[in-house]
Formats: sequence, C-alpha cells, structure tokens
Amino acid sequence: MTRIAIIIVAFFTIMSFQSVETDRWIAGTVVDADGGSTLPGVSILLKKTTTGVVSDVNGKYKIRVPEKGGVLVFSFVGYVTQEINIGSSNLINVKLSPDLKQLSEVVVTGYAVEKRREATGSVAEDRESAPVQIRGNSSMRNKGMGRPSYSPNENYPVHNTEEYDAINENIFYNPGTTPLSTFSIDVDAASYSNVRRFLNNGQMPQKDVVRIEEMINYFNYDYAQPEGKDPFAVHTEISTAPWNEKHRLVHIGLQGKTIPMENLPPSNLVFLIDVSGSMNAQNKLPLLVSSFKMLVEQLREEDRVAIVVYAGAAGMVLPSTSGAEKATIIAALDKLSAGGSTAGGAGINLAYNIAKENFKKEGNNRIILATDGDFNVGASSNASMQELIEKKREEGVFLTVLGFGMGNYKDSKMEILADKGNGNYAYIDNATEARKVLVNEFGGTLFTIAKDVKLQIEFNPAKVQAYRLIGYENRKLRDEDFNDDKKDAGELGSGHTVTALYEIIPVGVESDFLPVDQLRYQKKTVLPIADKTKELMNIKLRYKLPDEKISNLIEHPVFDKGINFDRTSNNFRWSAAVASFGMLLRDSEFKANSNFESVLYLAEGARGTDKEGYRIEFINMVKSSQLMAKR
Repeated sequence: MTRIAIIIVAFFTIMSFQSVETDRWIAGTVVDADGGSTLPGVSILLKKTTTGVVSDVNGKYKIRVPEKGGVLVFSFVGYVTQEINIGSSNLINVKLSPDLKQLSEVVVTGYAVEKRREATGSVAEDRESAPVQIRGNSSMRNKGMGRPSYSPNENYPVHNTEEYDAINENIFYNPGTTPLSTFSIDVDAASYSNVRRFLNNGQMPQKDVVRIEEMINYFNYDYAQPEGKDPFAVHTEISTAPWNEKHRLVHIGLQGKTIPMENLPPSNLVFLIDVSGSMNAQNKLPLLVSSFKMLVEQLREEDRVAIVVYAGAAGMVLPSTSGAEKATIIAALDKLSAGGSTAGGAGINLAYNIAKENFKKEGNNRIILATDGDFNVGASSNASMQELIEKKREEGVFLTVLGFGMGNYKDSKMEILADKGNGNYAYIDNATEARKVLVNEFGGTLFTIAKDVKLQIEFNPAKVQAYRLIGYENRKLRDEDFNDDKKDAGELGSGHTVTALYEIIPVGVESDFLPVDQLRYQKKTVLPIADKTKELMNIKLRYKLPDEKISNLIEHPVFDKGINFDRTSNNFRWSAAVASFGMLLRDSEFKANSNFESVLYLAEGARGTDKEGYRIEFINMVKSSQLMAKR
C-alpha cells in the first residue's frame, strides 16, 4: 500500500471513530407534584427511539441516552405527560401533576380502552389511541423497550366475562343475642392488586372486586415476633374509629414467626401452568413465565421443581429437577406457548400425582397453579373444582394460586381453589407484583408455619352494645366450627402478618347502626363477671402445625385503655386508612364520614419507613380514585 493510501485510510478511520456518538446515563426520581410522594411505574421514554425504562418502587430510574441532545418523555396514568430536554446534567428529577382531564375522558369497555367520544370505534383503534400502562411490567414491553403498552393484535376479549362472588357486607350484631364472632384467617392479597389494575386502567372497580380484608393484608405490619412456643404472636390495639368518632375500632394483628432462608425445609414444587388459548395475551403467559423465572432464582440445590401444563389435555414438560439446575428449568419455561381449550381438572390431578411421587416427608410439598381461571373442559364448575381440591388436600400437598390477566378472569374460582387447597392466592398484574409475591415474600408465600388458623371472639355485653367484623365475609365460620378440628381454615406462612378490624358501638352510645330490638319472649342472662371485668372482649385462636391434625388453643383477653387516636401506632392508623378506602370503593352503608381526603390524611401520616414503596403506591391509588370520583 502506498504512503498516500495509508494516510487516506488512517484519515477515514479517525473520522469514523469521531462520528460514533458516545452514550451517557441519566438518573433521577419521579414524584407527585402535589404531595411530593414518589411515583413507581412511570414510563420514561427517549423520544423518537425505542429506548425506555420504568421507575422502580421508590420512583427512581436510570436510562442510557446519547451524549448530546435528546428529549425524555415521562408518562403515567392519571398524570400530565411531561417532556424534558436533556441538558448537560446527568441528574433529572421530575414532578408530575395529576391530570383530571385525562381521567375524566378515559373509560373501559370490556377491556378495550377508549375515549368517550370514540366509544363506537374499533377495539384496535381504541387501544392505539389510549394505551393502558401496566406498572413495571417488563413482559409487556416491545423488545428493547421500557414502555409497557398493548398491541392492537393481542388476543383480548371484547366483552368482560370476569366472575366475582357476591359479597354481603357484615352488619352489626348484638352481643346479648350473638355473643360470638368466628372466622378463618385470610392472608390472600389478590383483591388489592386486582383493584389496582382497575384503577390503573382508569376504571373504578365494581364493589364485589373489593374484599377489604385482602386490601388490609396486602401490607406487612410492624408487629413484634413471637417469643413463646407458638409460631405466631397476637397483638391488639383499640381507639376511635376515624370514620365515626362515637364508635371504637379494635385492631387485631397476628405475626408469624420468620424462619431464615437457610433453615427452611426443602421444597417439592410443581408448577401447574395454564397454556390454553385464553392465556394468549402479553399480561398472561409471557408475564407468567417472567414471574416463575424470578421464583426459580430463589431456589436452592435441595429444592426440586416439576412443570405440568394443561390446555385441551394435561402433560408434564419437566420432571422433578433440582433447584441447582436453573438453566434447565428456565429453558422449559421459555418453550411454553398458548393455545387450545382448558382442561384445568386434568391438570390439577396430574400435578397432585407428580407432587405425591416426589413427596418430601419433612419438606414443603406444594403446587403453584398459574392461570386466569377460565376452565372449560372436564371438571370446571366452582362446586366440582371445590370437591376435587378438598379430596387432594388430604395428601399433604399445599396449593398456591397465582392469577393472571383480565377480561375473562375468574376470581371466584381462584379464591375457592386457594381456600380449599390449604394455600394462598395472589393476583399478578405486573412484574413488580410478581417480585413482591415470589421474591420479597418468598417464605410467607411458599412455607406454611401454621394451618387451619381460626379465631373466635366473645364480646362483653356490659361494655359492647354492638360489633361488626370489617371484611372476611367469605371467611366466616359457624361458632361450632371453632372446636371442630376437621373444619378447614386459613394458613399462615413464614413471616406473614394477618390483620383484622372490628368496629364497636360502646354501651350507652346512640347509633343509626344498632341491631334488632330486644327479644319479647326470652332474655339472655349476663353473668356478674361481665360488669366486674375490664375486658372488652376475649380472643380465642386455634391452629395446627403443618404436619399435625390436633389443634392448639391460644386465649388473649382485650382491654380498652382509652388511647386517643393520635397516639395510636402506624399499624393501627394504616389499617384504618385502608379499611376506610375499601368502604368508599364499595360504597358501604357503614362508611359514615369516610372520604378520600381523610383516607389520604391517615395514610400519609402512617406511611412509616415503606422500604419497598407499597404504601406510597396506595396513597397514589387513593389520589387517582379521588380524581375519578369527581368525574
């Protein structure tokens, strides 16, 4: 090569390196302009590119951008979209303002989102004009993008065929005629994330979507760990009911013993995955696969996993495999695709058979069912599914149910499966929720420390004129079921908390909610001890250890010490805020003076440390509901 040629090549080489634009990182935090609270799940997109990210649970983000120029677009349901020119700083903090106009325009028909003025347009056109943003759901992004959205070609049903059991709200009872209140604990939290899905889609949930006890129990509470031989501790607190100052609110909290990961027994898991045609949507099977991958990363060498799938028929796609072989398990998950009808009963039978074949006598034997609940082949009715699960639970295998999707979602069936299968139930609406259930709460979700946990409360008629259990309508038991060890009840996992609230009308207080008149032909006799004792009520609690059939009894008398509401714990005020919000969403006859402003005041004052950002997300949900209610 001549000297001139070498110089020319060198020149163009240097120029080509100079023409390559280098990148840099921009980071920051996104907050609510009104309250200053952080916003998780905000979409941050580099304008005119496919580069994007989503803010984390603390509202923080980090995105790679060109060295020079560019515009970042910040968008989130219920807030004004903001575009910010990228300057020289690598730190861009953003304040988003609520968008009342956007919330008043967006409606949901079936599950195609549309503008009011375009309500007669096609589903595909409406999805393009008003994309629904799913918080933090990486599986709902286009490849290489951080912007979650729906594709017009996705297989969503136009008509909403979701199913929810009707909830007849608990009323006030007179302890003179009905002295006992008996119920099973509930650690499920599916209702909360399902309510969040509705609100994030710009729609207020129908009342039967809202199970108040599941909303309350979505959150962990700062209860002290148990110190004695029992696997959990009982905590109580009493003060004024914030929505009715004449009434008292009783807060009952259970704290399950936290078992360190290294001390947890080995697991025999069966992933039972619905791959029928109804799962062919981005927020179903793809999100499901991403969620299970998170769980696989938590497994140890001594844990084992088998994978069963079902559509028109059921089959095993992975035999029981050590948790050390993560690549093998993930490869099996990546091969799944959706199509066909839904033989859920056949899948359940096969999963239980495989779990039984690999049974670990001293271990955690559990099926994890992931589905939208739309069974349509073989055993499919709620009654037949209940009968099937009740037979299988006697084999010592627990059941966790994970719900996915919308439009044809069968919440009523999912709740029955979990309740009757000695397990728990969660609704996964995005990757952040999957991480909460399967990573952050791994022990509580998969490792049971007590089963058939039930409470029976006796109220002192000398002090309590009437009482009402808030929520737990689907968990009520007959009084005689409390001492019947054959009666199924709820399970408690490692580190789990359970919270229940009672609203009480004290003796001598006039109230619009007082129950029936005194009886004409009979009168209950109140023992002298009722007047002498300072006890407001007595809590009795029964539970069994996971491998036992005989229950243990705990008793816990409760005294009203007259604590002012402002001096109550964050636990008390936070649970009261969530209960009040639930009553507003249900338009409860007992909501009294509840309103969104009072809920926000309570919640913002009781947020606490909120390490994972779950409580600030609740506060933002209340704000969005407040705006929608003004439409």
